[in-house]
Amino acid sequence: MTVMEGGGRKDIVIIGGGIIGCTTAYYLTRHKNYDPKKHSITVIEATRIAGGASGKAGGLLAVWAYPNNIVPFSFALHQDLAIEHGGEETWGYRRVSCGNLEAMGRERSELERLGAQTGVSLGKRVGENRKASRGKSKDSGLPKDLDWVMPDLVKGYEEMGGSNETAQVHPYQFTMSMVRLAQERGVNVIVGSVTDIEYTESSPTPPPTTPPPSDNMAPNGPPSPTLSSASVNSVPPPRNSRRKVSGITYTDTQSGASCTIPATTAILAAGPWTSKLYPSAPISGLRAHSVTITPSSPVSAYALFTEITVPPTPQSPLHSNQPPNIVSPEIYARPNNEIYVCGEGDMEVAVPETTADVQIDEARCDDLLTQVSSISDNIRLGRVTRKQACYLPILNVGGSGGPLIGETGTEGLLMATGHSCWGINNAPATGKLLSEIVFEGQALSADIRQLDPRRIL
Repeated sequence: MTVMEGGGRKDIVIIGGGIIGCTTAYYLTRHKNYDPKKHSITVIEATRIAGGASGKAGGLLAVWAYPNNIVPFSFALHQDLAIEHGGEETWGYRRVSCGNLEAMGRERSELERLGAQTGVSLGKRVGENRKASRGKSKDSGLPKDLDWVMPDLVKGYEEMGGSNETAQVHPYQFTMSMVRLAQERGVNVIVGSVTDIEYTESSPTPPPTTPPPSDNMAPNGPPSPTLSSASVNSVPPPRNSRRKVSGITYTDTQSGASCTIPATTAILAAGPWTSKLYPSAPISGLRAHSVTITPSSPVSAYALFTEITVPPTPQSPLHSNQPPNIVSPEIYARPNNEIYVCGEGDMEVAVPETTADVQIDEARCDDLLTQVSSISDNIRLGRVTRKQACYLPILNVGGSGGPLIGETGTEGLLMATGHSCWGINNAPATGKLLSEIVFEGQALSADIRQLDPRRIL
């Protein structure tokens, strides 16, 4: 095992203050071998806790998510956490129904005409909610309590999971709760940008000056994860190198000072920023836009994967020859009378330096609002509360959907990234398994050999 075992002191540094990093910190403090008198745990986050996807995701939990070797375990852990810490009140945990909804949306011109009548413009904040029209009843398989979607527009509905198979949390509230609970047991949170990981080298043979043949595969060992150009171009040591983590260097966000703290274990939980710190990691960022809405009246607990046929906008006499546009926004009803809507991702804008620099395309957000307003007056007459964007960490390896959880081949350097759209769902399992690797030398609660980073690094 490359992770230090036994009763020695551990200085654990988690790089990344998203849901993966904060949930890992929580489970480290709950491990039977954790002793705050002997061990230190530090979370380093460049901007603010849950500043990326962990604060802007939908929060759907499902037993049919992927990968199936950790999903059922993580789903159960979510319930355990909610019971132990009052998650229903604290972070909006609840069971929900989930379904595939196929509908014919209303033309934008009709929505604009209705908006003119009610004084509600699409994509704009409105000061008060209006009463929604429920539409005519139709035999489409639509559940009776899903009454905030206009039934006369629904072409079909198929259940994906009942309340035993799907649940939800509010990701931001969950992440903030995890870090707070971790801090109560001694975890330190630092706001700063990691610039280098320090190592000690016990191998008598220095690293090679030229890379070994790769046969178009990724290098066998990881380079020093750092933001400097020297690190990006460095040559990774061979797998049998005795190099091990000794410290973390970061730039304090407030003072601008460069600081180094000791580390026996470093956990890379930087999501789509992983490759900026660890260039050989095949992780990229997929930008996703979303909006939140206070609907015109309370809505039932459903998570909807939709296929909405949107008629073409009449721009000329030839518009009737234009094919309709089919869009697939996801709609999640949340507690406290909120609806979350997200759309398909894009890679038009590269991952920026930090979560604070993410660019929001308001036109994409307005398109989302138009799409979901076309099938629901509860949404159309609601109040838009947020337009936002974030990046999901995508693993760019054919045949492997991620995530990467575990050791990297360098002593004390672990990885937890590439969770794609299921990071919220799989955060508890990831954190629990990493705590076992750190304190017991191996993952015990689930077989995660197929998620081992050393398979592809």
